[in-house]
Amino acid sequence: MSASESVIDRLKQWSSCDVSDGLSKLGHAHGGFLEGINLYSPDFVTGDTKIVGPVFTVKFEPKPNTSAPKVKGNYIDQIPRDAVVFISQPAPHINACYGGLMSLRAKALGAAGVVIDGSVRDLQEHRDLGFPLFARTHGTTAGGAVCFPSQVGVPVQLQSSIQEATINPNDYIIADKDGVVVLPADLAEQVLEIIPKVVSADEKCAEAIKGGMSVEEAFATFRGKK
Repeated sequence: MSASESVIDRLKQWSSCDVSDGLSKLGHAHGGFLEGINLYSPDFVTGDTKIVGPVFTVKFEPKPNTSAPKVKGNYIDQIPRDAVVFISQPAPHINACYGGLMSLRAKALGAAGVVIDGSVRDLQEHRDLGFPLFARTHGTTAGGAVCFPSQVGVPVQLQSSIQEATINPNDYIIADKDGVVVLPADLAEQVLEIIPKVVSADEKCAEAIKGGMSVEEAFATFRGKK
C-alpha cells in the first residue's frame, strides 16, 4: 500500500466535519472547507454518500480567452482511478460545464466522484448512475459557448467572492452531505493524528450532556475550554 493509499484508507472512517476540526486545530484557514459547494447526486444534501480521494484538477477558461492552452483530447478520459475530480469553472455560472455523459465516463474509469466549482446539468442522469457529484449550482444550458477545459493537474483557485482557497493536485478531498473539505497533502498525517482525539472528546461531551451535564461544564471537562 502506497503512502497515499494509506492516507485515503484512514480518512474514510472520518466525516468532512472531523477533518475540518483537525485542520482547524492546526490553524488552517476555514478548516479546509470550500463554501457554497453541495452534494447534488445521488441525493441533494442527504444520505450517506461520502467521497475521499486524491484531487485531479481540471481548469476551465472563458471562451474569449484564446491565449489560454487547451486540453488535448477530452479531460474526462484522463481521470485516474479513485481520484476526486475537481472542476474549476470561471464565473458566471449560468451555463453548466458538466453533464450526464461525463459522469458515465468518470464512473467507468473508477473515479471516486466529481466536485464542480461551477454549474452542473442533467441531474437525473447522475442520480440514475448513483454517481457522487457535488456542485456550486445547477442549470440547463451546456457550457461550450462560454468556457472550455484548458488544463489538468494544475493548482486552481476557488471561484468564490467571499473565500480564498487553492486546490492543488494530489491534495485530498473529503466530501459528504455537510460539504467539501480540501486536506493539503503535507498536513494529512498531522490531521490524522489529531482527529481521533477530537472525536473522542466530543463523544465524551455528548454522553455527559445526555446525562445532564451543562455544555459549559462538558466543554471545560473534555475539551479543555473554560
